[in-house]
Amino acid sequence: MAGLEVVSGRKLLYGSLDSKETMRVFATFFEHEIDFEFINVNIKPEDHRDFLSQIPFGELPVYKEEEGDLIVFGSRAIMRYLSHMYMTTGKEFIYVSPRMQVIVSSWIESEDHWFDPLASKLIEKSKNGLAQTEEEAEAAVAETEKELAKILDVYEDQLKVNDYLAGDKFTTADLTHLPNLYYLMKMKTKRLFEERPRVAAWCAVIMPRPAWAKVVAMVET
Repeated sequence: MAGLEVVSGRKLLYGSLDSKETMRVFATFFEHEIDFEFINVNIKPEDHRDFLSQIPFGELPVYKEEEGDLIVFGSRAIMRYLSHMYMTTGKEFIYVSPRMQVIVSSWIESEDHWFDPLASKLIEKSKNGLAQTEEEAEAAVAETEKELAKILDVYEDQLKVNDYLAGDKFTTADLTHLPNLYYLMKMKTKRLFEERPRVAAWCAVIMPRPAWAKVVAMVET
């Protein structure tokens, strides 16, 4: 199925290379082989102050199409828009069927509201540490991992029929998890995924995708 319409003109992504949210949008662009221009706001943020002041909540990343003056903020909203607009035969990351697509949407919501908050908490503690004693920090990590383990149990059950979260193919429900997985798999928390065979197999299927490899190459350069 072809995209809904052809959008010509420049496609601009304002974001930050060290942002998980921007990584999510990079993956979407690369999966759909969409040409775009990336503006790293961290380099010279003052150059983009006027534009970013127009964005609700000042949230990054921001996607802009010069033709039609479309502006979209929020990485999951951008991901959803691009995946609907640029779906092509054999590479659809959504479903045409509303019944199937609502499953995709449900798992995107699950990632946003359940998986991401816990993953982000662990990643931030790993990156920055906390103003706590070592004992307090370890206790906080253990408690967060305990909550994440409960979420992964739900994922393990969901994956008992298919290799992917929302049916028999890779969709945006899987893609949206990649930025957090990238960091968690470098941490001791990785064991929570390895202890669940279906979750471990799911990670092994989605993380080596060529589009995601391009994202990793960008952020690690």
